[in-house]
Amino acid sequence: MSIETLVNEFSAIAANPHGQLKAYKEKGMKCIGVMPYYAPEELVYAAGMMPMGMWGSNKKTISRAKEYCATFYCTIAQLDLEMLLDGTCDLLDGVITPTICDTLRPMSQNIRVAMSEKMPCIFLAHPQFRRPAFGLKFCHDQYTHVKTELEKIRGSEIKDEEIRDAIKVYNKSRKARREFVKLANAHCDVIDPIMRSAVLKASYFMRKDEYTEKLEALNAELRALPEAKWNGVKVVTSGIIVDNPTLLKIFKDNNVAIAADDVAHESRMIRVDADETGDPMEALCKQFADQDYDVLLYDEASEQNRRGEYVANLVKESGAQGLVLFMQQFCDPEEMEFPYLKKALDAAGIPFIKLGVDQQMRDFGQAATAIQAFADVLAMQ
Repeated sequence: MSIETLVNEFSAIAANPHGQLKAYKEKGMKCIGVMPYYAPEELVYAAGMMPMGMWGSNKKTISRAKEYCATFYCTIAQLDLEMLLDGTCDLLDGVITPTICDTLRPMSQNIRVAMSEKMPCIFLAHPQFRRPAFGLKFCHDQYTHVKTELEKIRGSEIKDEEIRDAIKVYNKSRKARREFVKLANAHCDVIDPIMRSAVLKASYFMRKDEYTEKLEALNAELRALPEAKWNGVKVVTSGIIVDNPTLLKIFKDNNVAIAADDVAHESRMIRVDADETGDPMEALCKQFADQDYDVLLYDEASEQNRRGEYVANLVKESGAQGLVLFMQQFCDPEEMEFPYLKKALDAAGIPFIKLGVDQQMRDFGQAATAIQAFADVLAMQ
């Protein structure tokens, strides 16, 4: 199958999550909404259900969610609630609500109240201290709670062997996505930023075995290509989510390729695999404990500015010439981190720009001007 055909299939899926949800339901499969971040999707897969990623929407306007949310909640969380309220997600059999940031914590309760008569809401609190024994124990208790609630929806126990099999499927999928990110950089003359985003986004709306099979076919086609001839510039993107095709078209129009990303919706979710042996629940807890370099995760050595240095090194190692930081409006962790990230980028001599974004934006004129000017500056270096 050609690269164009495969990318078009991924793009169609990424653009129509509701169609995917409907298709899985018509097959008789139960579907669980999974909000950000770091929910153990493997448990949903192990239960024979379809985990549907919920990362807001670029196509909806916040209306009914305003009855539950303060105006300063980030639009990703508000739009998740909006879709639950307006019927978009009525086909879901439940929703997992992680509480890893100050917005998601109260949002989980808003969703619980709003959806109390419509679907089960599975509360998930991750430990702040991930690595100590007490943190792993807390995580294990929380994941066991998620497992128990999924078993109620399924109507039977989720066995350890089913979880191990799911871990293997997800590890294989993460590996394929990590390879795709590198191949997209190596062949940025073929995979533009819009395509790159669509391929990664589709993973949230497909069973991982189906997705990985299609992605491995695309990776094989990309590996067979000759060396890229790229006369534009390359950047690393950073932020919570960068999936708006209109915004990404600005990159394409200005010959800006994405060499790598530090985006929560993209590469942060696929950095760490889980152990495929031993107790599978402990393996999932250890996987979360091993997550690192994320603004939303507590860092015991934060005074060393490890995350800032990680992002700076990512720019250098990927061959990018600069970084574009997409700052989610009303995201306190990102705003508080920015001075330290700027310090690390400045120390490494890495050019960058910061753009404020949210999923209600429809006019990208200022972003277009900033990205065009940044591309011109990078091209002259």
